[in-house]
Amino acid sequence: MPFLRSLRIKDEYNVPDSYPFNLPVIGGKNFTMEFTSPVTFFVGENGSGKSTVLEAIAIACGFNPSGGSRNNVYQFQKTESMLGNALRLTWTKKMNHGFFLRAESFFNFASYLDEAQKEQPGQDFMSAYGGQSLHSMSHGESFLALFKNRFMNAGGIFFLDEPEAALSPKRQLVFLSILDHMVKDGSSQFMIATHSPILLAYPDSTIYHFDQTIKEIAYKDTEHYQITKDFLDAPELFLKHLSWE
Repeated sequence: MPFLRSLRIKDEYNVPDSYPFNLPVIGGKNFTMEFTSPVTFFVGENGSGKSTVLEAIAIACGFNPSGGSRNNVYQFQKTESMLGNALRLTWTKKMNHGFFLRAESFFNFASYLDEAQKEQPGQDFMSAYGGQSLHSMSHGESFLALFKNRFMNAGGIFFLDEPEAALSPKRQLVFLSILDHMVKDGSSQFMIATHSPILLAYPDSTIYHFDQTIKEIAYKDTEHYQITKDFLDAPELFLKHLSWE
């Protein structure tokens, strides 16, 4: 069973008529979501609001909006919306452990760890990430070091914004293997914003499609699956008609 079961806007919260509450997928005071699976995916076009909602849930759970765990206290640039402060969460079991991964700002998180290690040489900040600086690895290697070490050794609730950004297709499969192990031992819940048809194929997950509303969708009904399949079936047909306009 998932740890986090549902969310809604706090009754006492005075919802402004501004971003992000005026996004169609949020719809102001009536915004709610339910989570019935240990793995939930958020899909939709760029700008649909999926990353905004994912970030807000992570913030409402107490995670650093810049990325990291509840214990990683740092900030590079304040970009988060007010939505996280407006959410009331309902838990099956309150979970404080976990991680918020922002692919776009993971470089900043790696820099934070390096600086923390320099400032506190008596502490070991690197063992939870494979024993070496994340900057000493390739982008994909650093992501896998995070998944294999920090994730699997702790369990908890994990919010991942486009984790496939640094992963080859083969390494996306490695990530799915790690995720599957963590889910099946009952230690973890995942919420993942993604464009990857490989990740979306994880069995028994819930996929929420963000457009004008948020609705549950089957894997083979997602554009990610349909466009990828059609393209791989006949790439020459697509290339004749593609346009950037």
